[in-house]
Amino acid sequence: MRKLIYSINLTIDGCCDHTKGIADDELHDFYTQLLLDSDTFLYGRKTYELMVPFWPDMARENSAPTKALGDFAHAFTSVKEIVVFSRTLSSVAEKNARIVRGDLREEIIKLKQQKGKDIATGGVDIPSQLIELDLVDEYLFVVHPILVGEGRRLLEKMTLQKQLQLVDSKAFRSGCIALRYAK
Repeated sequence: MRKLIYSINLTIDGCCDHTKGIADDELHDFYTQLLLDSDTFLYGRKTYELMVPFWPDMARENSAPTKALGDFAHAFTSVKEIVVFSRTLSSVAEKNARIVRGDLREEIIKLKQQKGKDIATGGVDIPSQLIELDLVDEYLFVVHPILVGEGRRLLEKMTLQKQLQLVDSKAFRSGCIALRYAK
């Protein structure tokens, strides 16, 4: 069965706003490997619209300012399938993307039972639901050495307790730390 891996960037004080943090080449190389280990991406509308058309355009136009960003863009566009859960999105721009409006639990169970690489997800809304449904197999938190004191917090409206096991960690030159946990 395929694993569902949730990854997110966080500041030390738990902010998960994509505009806060350090997005350097070393971190992009790290996330590129995560993309290459996955063949399905799972997003809600907001995260999908942050990623598309930005990364596909960069890959098509070969407009990345660094090799690491170009590698990330090409890894993003090489994915087999992007599954977007949305009630409001009417269409998707990429040919490998599809909108799903059905039952989240049912769709994820079907995806996990298919042959293939890992399933990667990010963002806040859909992953929060996946965590509540106990469908996430691994958590990858990249903690940035920044305090911002504002912004959206991860899992701020949830009242659950889950014991996770640290399976890997990596420190970056920037001071970021990647923590990988399994349930």
